[in-house]
Amino acid sequence: MDRVALRGLKARGHHGVYPREREEGQTFIVDLVLGLDTRAAAADDDLAKTVHYGIVAEEVVAVVEGEPVNLIETLSERIAQACLKHDGVLEVEVTVHKPDAPITVPFDDVTVTITRSRV
Repeated sequence: MDRVALRGLKARGHHGVYPREREEGQTFIVDLVLGLDTRAAAADDDLAKTVHYGIVAEEVVAVVEGEPVNLIETLSERIAQACLKHDGVLEVEVTVHKPDAPITVPFDDVTVTITRSRV
C-alpha cells in the first residue's frame, strides 16, 4: 500500500473536558498518513485517480474547528472517518496533538494516534 502523508495541519478547536477549554479553545495539530494505491494515478498522471490531499486537509481542519468533543480520541475517530469517505483511501493513521493540554507539569505534547481501515 502506498502512503500520502500530511503533517502539521493546524486548527483551533474547542475540545476538552474543562469549561476553559470549551470557552477559550486551543490549537490542535493533526498528522495524517493515508493508505492507498497510487499506481493508476502515476501511470496516467491523473489527480482524479488518487486522493486530493488539499481537499482532505480542508475537511480535517473543518472537523477540528467543528462540533466540540470531550476527548481527542473522539476527535481522532471523526477525522479518520472523514478521510475514509474518499474512495481511494483504504486506510488512515491519524495523530492528534494537543500541545496546550491542561497538565500541571512541564511537557512538550500530548498525542493520540489511531489507525482505521475500510475493513
